[in-house]
This record gives sequence, C-alpha cells and structure tokens, in this order.
Amino acid sequence: MERGHLAGKRLTGRWLAAALAAAVFSAAYLSGCAGEEKGADTGNGASGEKEITVAVNSETGTLDPAGSIALTYLSYSVTALDELLTYDENGEIEYRAAESYEVNEDSTVWTFHLREEALWSDGTPVTAEDFLNTIRRALDPASGSGYAVYLFPIKNAEEIYDQEASVDTLGVDTPDDHTLIFRLEEPCVYFLDLLRLPVYTPSCAKYADSVDSGWDKDPETSLANGPFMLAEYVPDQYFVLEKNESYWNQDAVHLDRIIYRFFDDTQAMAAAYETGEVDVAVSLPSSVMELYEGRDELLVTEQIATRYIYFNLDVEPFDDVRVREAFNLAIDREELCQILGEDTEPTYNLVAKYMLDKNTGMRFVDEAEQPFEENAERARELLAEAGYPDGEGFPEITYSYPTLEMDSDTAQVIREQLKKNLNIDIELKAQELQANYSSRHAGDFDLCRMNWTADFADPYTYLSMLLSNSTYNCSGIHDEEYDAIVEASGSEQDPAARSALLHQAEQRAVGEQFYIIPLYAMKSVNLVNPEITGLRQIPASGALEYRYADIG
Repeated sequence: MERGHLAGKRLTGRWLAAALAAAVFSAAYLSGCAGEEKGADTGNGASGEKEITVAVNSETGTLDPAGSIALTYLSYSVTALDELLTYDENGEIEYRAAESYEVNEDSTVWTFHLREEALWSDGTPVTAEDFLNTIRRALDPASGSGYAVYLFPIKNAEEIYDQEASVDTLGVDTPDDHTLIFRLEEPCVYFLDLLRLPVYTPSCAKYADSVDSGWDKDPETSLANGPFMLAEYVPDQYFVLEKNESYWNQDAVHLDRIIYRFFDDTQAMAAAYETGEVDVAVSLPSSVMELYEGRDELLVTEQIATRYIYFNLDVEPFDDVRVREAFNLAIDREELCQILGEDTEPTYNLVAKYMLDKNTGMRFVDEAEQPFEENAERARELLAEAGYPDGEGFPEITYSYPTLEMDSDTAQVIREQLKKNLNIDIELKAQELQANYSSRHAGDFDLCRMNWTADFADPYTYLSMLLSNSTYNCSGIHDEEYDAIVEASGSEQDPAARSALLHQAEQRAVGEQFYIIPLYAMKSVNLVNPEITGLRQIPASGALEYRYADIG
C-alpha cells in the first residue's frame, strides 16, 4: 500500500502543472491581458523610470545585518549593501566598500582601506565605525545573530560573545574613518570569503542601535551604502528599493526601482509571473520547467545548497549513533527525488553537491568517497542493535518542517519510507517558515528540516555549523575530535592538505557520527522577463543579483 501511494505521488508534478495552468488562466482572465500591460510598464512606466518586480517567499527575519537573518534580508542586502569586497564569477576580487587591503606575513592582521567617496544613502560618509557597529552588536547574544560564529576568528570575539571579555578588547581597530584593521587569533586562510557575510557589512552607527528598535525597516533610518536604498516597507506584502543617488558607482546602476513582493507559495509566484504582476519569480516548482520548456524566460541554475534534516541529540533515541545511522541508511533518496521533480538530485554530503573546489575546479564532494551508502537491511539491523527490533518500542518522534510545497512532499515521503523500511511512525508538524526557524534555534524539535545555501565559496560555510561553539549548531553536537579537525583546516596554508582535513571532517560528521540526514541538492527554477539584461549569479550561492541589471 505504501509503495502504491508513493508511485501515485509521482503524478504530483503533472497535477501541479495542471493546477498552475488553471490558476494562470483564471488570473489572466480576471486581470484582462495583464501580461501585455506589464511588458509595456517594465522599463517604460508613466515617468519613464525603469523598475522590476521580483517575487520572493514570505517575509522572514530582520533587515539588520547584526540580527536574525533569513530570506528577506538576503533579498534586500544583495542590492542595498556593499560588503568590503567580494569575488566575481571568475574568482577575481571585486572591491566594493573597500578600495584596497593588505595582510601581514602570517595572515593574522588584515587592513582594509575604505573608499573615501563612499556615502550612505542620506549623503553622509560610510566610516570604519559603521562596520564596527555591526560587529559589536552581533557579538551581543541578545541580537540573535546566527552568523556571530563567523566573527570568532577575530581576537577575543568568542570570549566577548560568551560574555567572558569586554567588547573593548575586540581585535578590530579603526585608527581613522577610512581604515579598518582586523587582528585574528590565528591565521585564517578563508578570511576574505567571510567578508560577504552580514556581520561584516556596515550598519549606520547613527541609527542602527538594536535589533528590536525598528530602525531596519524604516526608510528614514535604514540607510544603504549599496546601489539601492529602502524606500518603503509594508509587512507581509512588499518592500521597495530605489536607486541610491549617493552611491559611489551609481553610473553602473541602470534600474530606478526594484519591488520585492512576498508570496506564501511558489505556485502563486509562478501565476503572478505569467499574468505580468512580477517580472522575476525564483525557486519555483519543477513543473514550471515542463511548462516553459524552450521559452526564453526559463532560467534554471544550480543552487549551492543542501536540503537536510537535523537530529536533536538531546532527545532519545537520537543520542544513539546507531539510530542516526539507521535513519540515514533507510531513506531512498533516488525515489525521493523522482517524486519531488527534476530540480532535485540525491546527495550524501553536508557540503553542497555543486560547490567547486577553488583550487582544483572540481566539485568538492567528488574529490572524496561518498560518506555512506543506503542499505535498508543494514538499517534494520542497526535499529535492532539499538534496542528497537522491527521498530518495537520506538518512542514517538516528530518531524518539523516549513509549510512549503517541496518540504511538505519531502515529509510525506520520509514518513512512508521510514515506516516501510524500519516499521516506525513519525508525526509530521508543518510550521510557518519563521516559526520553523524559531523552534529550530530554540532546540524545540526531534527532527527538523534544514536548508543551507552557501554564504561563501568554501566548504567551511557548511562544516562550521556543526562545531560545538557554532551559533547554528541546533542539534546539541559536542565533538572535540570534529572541532579539532575543522579548526586545523582554518590555518592550514597548503590547499591540498587543507582539502584533506575538510574531507576528513565531513566523513566524521556525516559518514561516522551521522549528525545529519542529507537529502538532496537543488536547481533553482526561475522565470525572468526576457527584457531584463545584466543579471548576474552570485558565485558563492548561485542566487540571482540585480544590482547592475537593466531593461531592454
């Protein structure tokens, strides 16, 4: 019966395509050729200004780089904030807020020289103090920043976060308005990669005082140092970014306005694109690939991301590695991906399947053996060894996940596979996205869905989350051996030796201790108005970037 039900689920994509087509027809009928009208509006509105509308998932989190970051911030920051520097699609440094840097011989002192012409959107100078403002606030645990852990390479940063040292001892110096010096605890070979993270971006010291004062969503106080600035924010509906006329590189900015509209589900996003309500819709269902096959507006990209499940090691029986291994071996990822659609691919790693090794150009995960192989028979043996023969006596557990289509389908398949292969039942708990984030960070779960899109182009962005001191370690993992391997990789100067350490760490976490359940890698199915040009992909994450986009 379970097998037959799963086979039936393979029709989901076709039924979704039919439902989407019906929704599109209905919306177009009601709006009266809205698609044609939108085509005229894009780039040629009443005032002749160029604007695009982007559909994004429901509102989540703050716009404060020192606060609790989620999808909304990522949409905002990519066009409104300049980091010190980043890497372009060719792996070359692209200077933004900084115009140059130097580092000492042992890579422990990094000095950045800020652009003197860089201004906030209100015309006031961007200073080194504004960068320090974000860092100091992020190191206050009350700010709720999950990215604070990436400040820990800085001298005394971890002690400050743990409230064991004064913030005055932080290894960041600002000798003048345009010089920012980082003093590290030890060499950090990936330090430049970290600079694109929220906690290393500036927040105007004049207004950005705390994560709960509301400054971040008020256009009067939420200043930007990037190409666009916040003009309007309507909770649960949309926010508007307008061209920042004070931006140092404004001549390279072509759009006048970007409107981000919030949608509760991806089917509605796709329908809104078809009817012309939006010009860009990202991360859509795989059924869209079939509907738009051969059409210019279909853009399929590889996400540098992994969808996986967290165990709560503080909850029995997940404190037993045999149970964790049994769960991993009992899941049929090929079947799961066949059901979910062509935009997914099985993965057995925590590090993103599509992440490239910067030194070899190969996919990082392909440079080592797969951490484990599925084996339902062995999974049943492990469960019996742990005291649950044929699932007998297994406690009630709950799997918590966001109320998104892909996650709901995934949850159904996982439940049925665990019932079939281990004879255990799990309860499913669908939550709004923000609630799912909150319960995970609070440790209020048995099994919890997790998705991580790379923040920077290095495996450390994944492996660091399982460190004992990581602010993203929601599972209660405390593994001194793992910590030592990952920490050693941070100061290893030889690329081959460092890569070997990173592979060793992943093998221990995923192939020996089974701290997570990796599920699948994803491709992003996007619809983009063909009139939009100049879109770029962020190399680290694969996400689309609109800062230098144009129309026509």
